[in-house]
Amino acid sequence: MQQKFSVVILSGFVSGVFISSFISFGEAFASLFIFLGAVFFFLHGMKIGKLFLIVSLIFASFGFGILRYEYADKTPASYGELEKMAGGKADITGVVIDEPSKKSNYTELAVKTGDLIILVYANHYPKFNYGDKITLKGTLEKPENFNESFDWKKYLAKSGIYFEMFYPEAELVSSGNGHWLKKRLFSFKENFLSAIAGVISEPHAAFLGGLTVGARDAIPNSLKEDFNTTGMTHIVALSGYNVTIIADNIMRAFSFLPRMFGMGAGSLGIAFFAIMTGASATTVRASVMALMAVLAGATGRIYAVTWALFLAGFFMILQNPKILRFDTSFQLSFAATLGLIYISPIMSKKLWFMPKKFKIRETISATLSAQVAVLPLIVYKIGSVSLLSLFVNLLVLPFIPITMFFGFLTGAIGMFSAFLSVPLGWISYVFLQYELYVIKSFAKIPYASVAASGFSEIFLILSYAIIFLAILHLHKKEKLAEQES
Repeated sequence: MQQKFSVVILSGFVSGVFISSFISFGEAFASLFIFLGAVFFFLHGMKIGKLFLIVSLIFASFGFGILRYEYADKTPASYGELEKMAGGKADITGVVIDEPSKKSNYTELAVKTGDLIILVYANHYPKFNYGDKITLKGTLEKPENFNESFDWKKYLAKSGIYFEMFYPEAELVSSGNGHWLKKRLFSFKENFLSAIAGVISEPHAAFLGGLTVGARDAIPNSLKEDFNTTGMTHIVALSGYNVTIIADNIMRAFSFLPRMFGMGAGSLGIAFFAIMTGASATTVRASVMALMAVLAGATGRIYAVTWALFLAGFFMILQNPKILRFDTSFQLSFAATLGLIYISPIMSKKLWFMPKKFKIRETISATLSAQVAVLPLIVYKIGSVSLLSLFVNLLVLPFIPITMFFGFLTGAIGMFSAFLSVPLGWISYVFLQYELYVIKSFAKIPYASVAASGFSEIFLILSYAIIFLAILHLHKKEKLAEQES
């Protein structure tokens, strides 16, 4: 009964947040729902009917969801001051609060001044690092939406970014203004990537950096296009899939120990990966999702782990309600994890003809399950669908875990001895060469990817409704078969 009420509260709150991301109701409207919730709760206390309690929880949680989003959507106190400068020349001093992201023609810097963050598109030189205090002289601009299908302004606002600067004059004031631990982590990551680049040539080194620590900046644009065409972009992003692979491999390494030790080792592996890659909000979210999938597989308690997954998602949304609609990483990680928890067991039974040796059946079923779960979302976000994605994933993904394993060893050992990392780099290169060959070959096939620009939010919801009903039907079918046997 308590879980039933909890589901009602979570559903009401998330619905309030989700609807508020489209329509601004205002605090008065939210207060009205909370008031109605209190009225229905009072009627329940009068012993008029149990239904009033459910209605009370729905109204109140929905109101609090609206209220939370409205509060998060308020612009910071110093917004008005910078808004006056928008469209004109500005002289601003701030601190680089995140790892700089190097693109082909510019370097992206997140610069915090007061309680606001400015997204700066700077020249590659002079080079700035996390924690640098810098002065910026240039035109301050408000973000503008590129097209109707993607709200760039709200996408940036979810991270507290309300202004942009393009190629300003930038000058270093001082260094070391960031958190010391975060600085060490970024430094560790940079040394790790340098160690890989020291023994593996490009673009293989950049590809391995994307696989292991989500470093996509050095990957050539042509290769990124091939990833998009073949539906393989997810392997070079910090997603729940990548982190699950790491945790799963650690748990296998400790499989000779009692189950709890293996689960503990997997959890520590996830924590280490999140810390090593900078412990960004994206990584932490993906890590939590991956941990839920690992626990589901290790314990077999799907319902309990699903409940924990939804609770984790609830607290993430409570912390930043804008991620529900505007954070693609959160959405993909959540969908992929649900796929691994619910679809993978069914898929594994359907693939009875595949060998269990070397975890072939398990890997393929997990691959297919994650793909099914995220496909509608990917089509909606990218506006295209890869017709060859399934085949390329089946050819490539079974080799990703071992590639990541030798890639980690190459980078970790290479930080201490380049000589000792060379043999490991050769092994990594062989797998990387195969994976890139498959991706590039399939990307050249005509009509490997087709446009799906008409795939609206309505189609997205309908797609997931169909997937949900199909899973429900298959689970019921399995239960009936078990009862009959």
